[in-house]
Amino acid sequence: MRKKIFLPISTFLLFPAIIFSQSLRQPLSATYLGLGAYSKQHVDVFSYLNNQAALAQIKSAGAGVYGERRFMLDETSMYAASIVIPSKMGNFGINMKYFGFKDFNENQLSVAYGRSLSKKVDIGAQFNYYGYKVPSYTNDNTLNFEVGLITHLTDKLNAGIHVYNPIGGKFSKTDEKLTSAYKFGLGYDVSDKFFVSGEVVKEEDFPVNLNAGVQYRFVKQFFARAGISSATSLAYAGVGVSWNNFRLDLSGSYHPQLGWSPGLLLIMNFGKKENSIVDDNKE
Repeated sequence: MRKKIFLPISTFLLFPAIIFSQSLRQPLSATYLGLGAYSKQHVDVFSYLNNQAALAQIKSAGAGVYGERRFMLDETSMYAASIVIPSKMGNFGINMKYFGFKDFNENQLSVAYGRSLSKKVDIGAQFNYYGYKVPSYTNDNTLNFEVGLITHLTDKLNAGIHVYNPIGGKFSKTDEKLTSAYKFGLGYDVSDKFFVSGEVVKEEDFPVNLNAGVQYRFVKQFFARAGISSATSLAYAGVGVSWNNFRLDLSGSYHPQLGWSPGLLLIMNFGKKENSIVDDNKE
């Protein structure tokens, strides 16, 4: 059985007729968007893409959009949008992703749910409809799911596990299937200004990958993030500013062979005034 695996875009460019690069699962600066997943203080409307259990810690409704121009090429651009709706029954999330251009593109529509089982444990799940299209050649789609759990070991230390596509994910027209991925993450709020996170990722048929990142808040309205991903030898960084109910981030990642991938993120929170990155998620 052939498997539809996550490969660097360079592999896709070299072997377009053999296998497709499954790029939609995470952007290149993957841990930038999901860095706040293992923190009660820094979670936002994109954090649950890294672990759906992070949905449980979001206190107000919000929406966000993100764009990434991979390696400065229009053909390898990636776009994402997310909406979060809290409720008494738990919190719901809807997100959409698109990668590519008219001659090759991938898209995914997802619905997520997260809730707290207790003060110490949060859980979450997400169902994905994923498809790819190569005009005049082929197109296909499949359904899959992912689940996550986060435990709050102390007020500052959080740990979690996340499983992507443990079963299923087989395409409707071929014998290809999505690979499975397993993740263990840790986050520590050193102070109300400084946060550090790390995760170990094991993707099917690939070596173990280590993602690590930090966030530092200079003043109430300004912060910076930086991190690395060992599997792709990528380093990323970004700066953000918040005002009223809005937050704007400028980010970028760098690959030693393929170059720069700049990104732009905009988040809008509903229902309360936001004064700082930390205050964004506190009642």
